[in-house]
Amino acid sequence: MVPITKYYKNIISRLQKSYISNKKDRKMIEDICRCNSNKAPIRFLLSCLYAKIDKNSYDIRKPYTEISGANTFSGRHIDETKIQELITSYKLPCNSTTAYLTPAFRNIDRPITSALVLVGRPRNIYNITIKLIEKVYNKNITPSNLFKEIFRFLLIIKSENENRINQLISNIGRSTDSLPLSSEQIINLLVQHLKCKNSSRLPVLIIASAYNTISDKFGERASPLQAHNAADSQTGSLGDVEITLMSDDNIVTTYEMKVKKVTIHDINIAIEKISKASQSLDNYLFVTTDVIDDEVIEYAKSFYESIGVEIAVLDCIGFIKHFLHLFHRFRTHFLDNYQSLVLNEPNSSVGQPLKEAFLALRQTAESDLT
Repeated sequence: MVPITKYYKNIISRLQKSYISNKKDRKMIEDICRCNSNKAPIRFLLSCLYAKIDKNSYDIRKPYTEISGANTFSGRHIDETKIQELITSYKLPCNSTTAYLTPAFRNIDRPITSALVLVGRPRNIYNITIKLIEKVYNKNITPSNLFKEIFRFLLIIKSENENRINQLISNIGRSTDSLPLSSEQIINLLVQHLKCKNSSRLPVLIIASAYNTISDKFGERASPLQAHNAADSQTGSLGDVEITLMSDDNIVTTYEMKVKKVTIHDINIAIEKISKASQSLDNYLFVTTDVIDDEVIEYAKSFYESIGVEIAVLDCIGFIKHFLHLFHRFRTHFLDNYQSLVLNEPNSSVGQPLKEAFLALRQTAESDLT
């Protein structure tokens, strides 16, 4: 373990102490740490700094073994091991997946210098990343101090995020005299939440919440589908949803979530998945937040007689609206389950602004009933 680890506890106990004296440098570090739209540069920087601290002979500008010359290192290996462990241990507000899968940091074969253009947004964050790497290379900032300053800001941001969430939660359901939200009011709340930015994960959580609400009534439960891409595998985030029988774990229904139109091509891929499945399946259902074409509905229906599995395309809001009216007495339980899933998702799949938005929307909706 590199020497930086001995400072962790000191940083946690002294969050107001900066390790960077230059105000402009400190502002750049805070900007990159507070960028909600792109967290990959933070992990990239941490991996380069960790390597440099661990072995001073490394060239911090060469975190790719494909770069020619001496003193290169595998930044991705460090990111996926040491930095992943750090982020997980301290629950830091960073991406849950390696920075090296981000397009801007893929397949680089020359040193990270100002001559290199990293294509990504926000552009300023990538420019800051390069500037900070060059400052370490030119010995204007020590790798240890920069590492500690990034860690310090991430801990501050984490604390701020937790405080905002706790405050919002404390403002929900204060009045015991008001009626619970009606099914239609909950639907309106979900619609507003789905309209927020970066909400592509929410349909998955809506369906999972529905089945979690009634699982003990019907002997079925929702469980994460096996990860279908590298990001799901590393984050542990809920991907698509399978409904399984609690008694024998046989899959009976699979839901595939779409935030765009379901196409005939999507149906064909589903057929291929079904044919390769090791367990029998009753239903394969697409749930979308987009419009559903009649030809796709008819195409999906056409396979039942030949494969014995029913394929259908459902509207997300229509599905949950029917569910809430059918299980009206459990509507608040459903809303609590949804809130729990939203808040427990990694920030890389459901960001802090989206979590805060739901709590604020629920608080407003419930306040209107008092």
